[in-house]
Amino acid sequence: MTHNPRDRSRQTKRPGRAARELPPGADVPLIHGEIPPRDVLLRFIADNPDKASKREISKEFGLKGEKRVELKQILKSFEEEGLLEKRRKSLVRPGALPPVTVLDITTRDVTGDLIGRPAEWLDDLGVAPAVTIRQSNVGKQSGKAPVAGLGDRVLAKIFPAKDRGGPAYTARVIKILDKRKNAGMGVFRSMPDGGGRILPIDRRGEELSVDSDFTGGAKDGDLVEIDVTRIGRYGLPRAQVKSVIGSVASEKAISMIAIHAHGIPYIFPDAVIKEAAAAGPATMSHREDWRDVPLITIDPADAKDHDDAVYAEADTRPENPGGVIVTVAIADVSYYVRPGSAIDREALRRGNSVYFPDRVVPMLPERISNDLCSLKEGVDRPALAVRMVFSKEGRKASHTFHRIMMKSAAKLSYQQAQAAIDGSPDDKTGPILETILKPLWNAYRILTVGRDRRQPLELDLPERKLLLKEDGTVDRVFVPPRLDAHKLIEEMMIQANVAAAETLETRRQALIYRVHDAPSLAKQETLREFLATLDIALSKGGNMRANHFNGILKKAADQPFEQMVSEMVLRSQSQAIYSPENIGHFGLNLMKYAHFTSPIRRYADLIVHRALVSSLKLGEGGITREEEEALDDIAAEISTFERRAMAAERDTVDRLIAHHLAGRIGEEFDGRVSGVTKAGLFVTLPAYGADGFVPISTLGRDYYLFDEAHQALSGEKTGLGYRLGDEVQVRLAEAVPLAGALRFEMLSEGRKMPTGVRSFHKAGRRVSAGSRRQPGTRPLRGRR
Repeated sequence: MTHNPRDRSRQTKRPGRAARELPPGADVPLIHGEIPPRDVLLRFIADNPDKASKREISKEFGLKGEKRVELKQILKSFEEEGLLEKRRKSLVRPGALPPVTVLDITTRDVTGDLIGRPAEWLDDLGVAPAVTIRQSNVGKQSGKAPVAGLGDRVLAKIFPAKDRGGPAYTARVIKILDKRKNAGMGVFRSMPDGGGRILPIDRRGEELSVDSDFTGGAKDGDLVEIDVTRIGRYGLPRAQVKSVIGSVASEKAISMIAIHAHGIPYIFPDAVIKEAAAAGPATMSHREDWRDVPLITIDPADAKDHDDAVYAEADTRPENPGGVIVTVAIADVSYYVRPGSAIDREALRRGNSVYFPDRVVPMLPERISNDLCSLKEGVDRPALAVRMVFSKEGRKASHTFHRIMMKSAAKLSYQQAQAAIDGSPDDKTGPILETILKPLWNAYRILTVGRDRRQPLELDLPERKLLLKEDGTVDRVFVPPRLDAHKLIEEMMIQANVAAAETLETRRQALIYRVHDAPSLAKQETLREFLATLDIALSKGGNMRANHFNGILKKAADQPFEQMVSEMVLRSQSQAIYSPENIGHFGLNLMKYAHFTSPIRRYADLIVHRALVSSLKLGEGGITREEEEALDDIAAEISTFERRAMAAERDTVDRLIAHHLAGRIGEEFDGRVSGVTKAGLFVTLPAYGADGFVPISTLGRDYYLFDEAHQALSGEKTGLGYRLGDEVQVRLAEAVPLAGALRFEMLSEGRKMPTGVRSFHKAGRRVSAGSRRQPGTRPLRGRR
């Protein structure tokens, strides 16, 4: 007889087993060794995020043998039903906070406890959950316990709250990342009687009052930095203008909004500057002299730092006919940035460089990033190099790492190198075309054979760039061509990253991997339902591979819905993160992968460099025991900082484009439906790469129904509607530059919905309905 996990009576009456109290979350005694009911399992996972894996659950409930197999099936069903999501090796409730999270402490509750919210939170997960900060008493006497305050950004251990009446989580501060004090930013609006108001630049902010003596010379419409001077029970909080940044219409001001809104450190402390200024050239100690190897850099034309160089040559050994040797050299940042130094602490605090259209907020001071570590042409520079041997079929035969001194033979741009290969060499590329460039392209062709066999996910979505005018406003938006030169460097960097991970695993050295989990079963099911509406099948099962998605993309190629399918496949993917636990990289279809090739701009790569230096005994600057023990926290921090940088970059582009279009209210544009929700449609303007929203209440007098499977809104009476990917015409109704938001009015009537959509609604299986048209429309608030 098959055991039913929902049958509580069997669990309590079975002879020979002693009942025991469950861990926190259970309210009934259960039998040790029996699977608990579904609701108890879900509650246990929610209340014990640090034990939410199959192994830990089995251990907690005493499950063995067939019971563990049965548990696995139950957990899989939870994923399919959307009740759980898999993150790394743990299971979490959808929208739940991970066990270690970066929080911004934003306010206090009525009892005086500090309240924080996640520093980065996806809009589609709803309102970011509040977290009560519990100050630790451990170590206070020794001064080691981190004591957080209002306005701080902290790394915190998350726990489910025992008191169900307040916030759902409590947190213990692990580390204070940023002492933000009372500083902030807003837009100054002058008042007729003197003084002014500070308007917030984000949705969570509140308006502040400024006395006439504390305006700091700000003019109406200026973006200003402020200090909050008083928060009382009555009236607006008061602030003092600290500095005036300038008009909110300039790129400088707009990127500063993103920098402050996301808490990105952008001013190097004096100790960091002094430490960088005191650094000198690297020595030859523990280094091989590779200055005669003609390594070259290939980068964007405007690049200021160069952290990777490449060289390729034929493998002349008879045992590898037609093979090649590829050498990738990476700037030896670990020599200059030592663990525990002021530069190191600040680099970890930043996590990565952040790139805006008109500026870079670097991870390292310019003395390090643009000078001592940059692989400049004709200048001696320290590097870590990997030599990789490939067969003519693109299979790697071996690789070795070396700590070297190199001298770049040439600094080229992608366009320059590509033009030379295409038959138009210039004065610099002409002399090295036969000896350096053509062997590199030959090696790239061989690596491409291996890539094609590996079949990584082939999502090739256009990436738009902004070209700015001298005043920092947008001149035009364009899609730069993707050249073979780009792909060559990308594939050689991927192979170097694989080699780093393989070497460190072989040496049993702790490291930080770059991991990318397979799509969750819930996301697979959503995609499967959508593809079924296009008569494209997606097989069921948990053993999904990247080439399954490539097959879908091939079937959609050259079809009207090609772009729509690409976007849905992209949405189904998990987000890549950093982790000391390896689960492989789904998108690249690689079992071992670690970021090694950009230590100037990514802290993860610096950790991998230090790990290589230690495990291969290459001299000074290796990883320390303290760092190894902190890899979990470091990985969590830099993963959050990466999302922070992406959000800040995206917000800045959105705000710039909103400013660019703000003077064109009432104009008509060609667009494409890029998102469908029960609240309305997101429409992208391909010419600008801008997203705007069409509220469902403005679509017409019909009653519109949202069909998630078809990604459509369809009229209940007319059968006309809109689907993801539809080309439409819209009118710009409103632009909110500070929020980076646009609101459109739909001009296209819509098209007849497929029979499946209409029958779906007639059967009464509506997912949700929009509201009927109301007189007028609400102004747009926030952004997508």
